[in-house]
Amino acid sequence: MAESVTSQVMANGPRNLIVKLTDVSDGSGLAAVKIVDAQSIAFSVGGQAPGVHLKVRRIAYDVHGMVVRLQWEATDPVDLATLSGFGHLDFRRLQGIPNPKAPGATGSILLTTIGAAAGSAFTLELEMVKGVPQA
Repeated sequence: MAESVTSQVMANGPRNLIVKLTDVSDGSGLAAVKIVDAQSIAFSVGGQAPGVHLKVRRIAYDVHGMVVRLQWEATDPVDLATLSGFGHLDFRRLQGIPNPKAPGATGSILLTTIGAAAGSAFTLELEMVKGVPQA
């Protein structure tokens, strides 16, 4: 059986997006799974997807038996965070961590697990702010 992440959109308003992700590993691990599709019309603001204007404001995590690597999607993905154990990363005072807009950037977020054994698990909650292009 292939491993898959369960995703739940907790909030999807004109400005804020909160996504909760869970997984119990079967030992096969995950590689560059798109967990937030910033190009999706489902997350649009005024008919426009947030794309590279999406910012991560907070990450709450509980990761056991593996390491979770989050990356911004691009031609060469750019690291966002590496998580293990439990805790939270709060970037609200910085107005969020923006996408670095590397070549080929989409604004989407990818997830990879490292060292996942059968029965290892994670729960993540990502709080994001949808930006809009500046005119």
